[in-house]
This record gives sequence, C-alpha cells and structure tokens, in this order.
Amino acid sequence: MTSRSFLRTPSEPAGPGDATVIEDLVATLEANRSSCVGMAANMIGIGKRIIAFVDEDLGGRITVMLNPVITASDGTFDTQEGCLSLTGERCTLRYRRIEVKSIMRTADSAHATPRSAAGLRKSSSMKSITAMASSSDYQL
Repeated sequence: MTSRSFLRTPSEPAGPGDATVIEDLVATLEANRSSCVGMAANMIGIGKRIIAFVDEDLGGRITVMLNPVITASDGTFDTQEGCLSLTGERCTLRYRRIEVKSIMRTADSAHATPRSAAGLRKSSSMKSITAMASSSDYQL
C-alpha cells in the first residue's frame, strides 16, 4: 500500500473477524523480515488497528498487538526511518520509552492473551515498550 492518504487515515478497531488480517500481516512481515522490524495492517491495505513486530525479547518471534493505545511516553529523539510503503527515509520524532495497552499475542499462539513486554530494541526508534493488558481489555 503506497497511498499516503490511506496510510494517514485513522484505522478501525480490530475485532473477532480479523484473524485472516493477522495471518496476512504476519506473513508479509516474515517475507520482509530482512528489511522490516514491524508493520501495521494499513501497510497491507487493511484499515484495522493491528500491528506486528519482531520481538527480540522473545528470541525474534513475531508479536501482534490488537487495538494498541499509547498510555504513557517519555523523552523524545530525532531519527531517520524508512517504510516499506513509502520510498526513502524520513526524519521523524520518536519517544525513547512508551507504555502501550493492547491485546497481544505471539504469531504462533492460538489465542490472543495479555502479557507484559519490554524491549523491542532492534529498531533505534523503539528503545523500550511496556505492554499492559488484563482480561477486561479483551476485544476479541
């Protein structure tokens, strides 16, 4: 997906019918793993709030977040980032640390389950992340 207007459009919440979206997103990330540490569903043309990333704290397994919301952030830095959807690199401002509330699952698990994660240090733009969820957070 290379449409800047589509990529900038806010995505809809993920829901029970989005299992195939997750499968497609994970397969696309796997196919681009050598040049990509994470992707959002809108990058494959689907306007849903789903992201997948290579989680170094889990030995490089892919983790999926459904309906992520940044709940806290700390410190900023300027960096250069590329994107599979857009050519070239761009300057961008990123947070050094964020906390995210979401439903999380690893790509090889059968069901979405809440868990805590810290790290995501493979990308210079993601110094650390903490994910928090409880059973009351489930949307699926």
